[in-house]
Amino acid sequence: MQKNKYATGIMCCLGATLSWGAMFPVMNDALKYMDPFTFTALRYSIAAIAFIALLVFREGKQSLSLKGERWGLAWLFGSAGFAGFGFLVFLGQQLAGEGGALTASIMMATMPMLGLFVIWGLRKVRPPLFSFGFIAMSFIGVLLVITKGDIHSVLAAPSSYKANVPLILGALCWVFYTVGASYFPKWSPYRYTALTTILGLTTVFAVDIVLMSLGMIPTPTLAATFKVAPHLIYMALIAGFVGVLCWNIGNKIITPVNGVLFMDVVPITAFTISTISGVIPDSMQVAGACITAVALLLNNLYQRRMLKKQAAATPFTPQAGLAAQAAR
Repeated sequence: MQKNKYATGIMCCLGATLSWGAMFPVMNDALKYMDPFTFTALRYSIAAIAFIALLVFREGKQSLSLKGERWGLAWLFGSAGFAGFGFLVFLGQQLAGEGGALTASIMMATMPMLGLFVIWGLRKVRPPLFSFGFIAMSFIGVLLVITKGDIHSVLAAPSSYKANVPLILGALCWVFYTVGASYFPKWSPYRYTALTTILGLTTVFAVDIVLMSLGMIPTPTLAATFKVAPHLIYMALIAGFVGVLCWNIGNKIITPVNGVLFMDVVPITAFTISTISGVIPDSMQVAGACITAVALLLNNLYQRRMLKKQAAATPFTPQAGLAAQAAR
């Protein structure tokens, strides 16, 4: 019974990261017809409806109430996760051009490493010394991906790598949003996702309206909306609704310590789909992706080893039991 449940958790994490890996090649085509700001607004509007329906079905209408809750903090995390991530990552992918799906996907694989710094900043939990080495290793891998091995070109023409700034910031936004769930321990994953999506959409629409009024992005046309309709369906319902739901369920079963390993599936999936569609990654990009993947794996194994040591050295308590379970 326990093995079957663990297998379910693995399949959920795998399904989530497969859907996220495919979303970058999908966006490569969608960005030809619509800007990332308008697309993000449409995407999360559709996803929000699905999340609200699921939350009401599972927990009732009262779960939508924010009375007495820290709605300001929830708005901040929702804005980071949905406005920050949606705008910055896909803007960076658009700026990166035809190879943007590859660059964006490998940036997402650095999230666990970025998470160490976010947790350090928010929770004052300093990463172990060895983790800094793995962070440096991960950074080298990312650098190889975005420069195709020509590190000197960054110094010679830094402006050509402007797409990578919003990509990194977008990844940080999603890490910030993910860590934000720990500030609402009484909320279920369904409630945290649904309410932060609703609150985050207020920022999404506010930014869109300002950009449209300033003439920085065009007003969406019916023709453009029809062209991106298939992309919207995938991004909102598969990568958005199903992907996030599977990720939350999977991590609850196998714990985030093990679930984080599946982030390597994102660039692998994106690389595979891009290759099939004719955008073949450079050999140095593949090498860089492998280096980043190995850094993530080694850091994960190191953290699990430390958890086991802590669990063995601590008398049994409910907290110690949870630590030992996470290390398995």
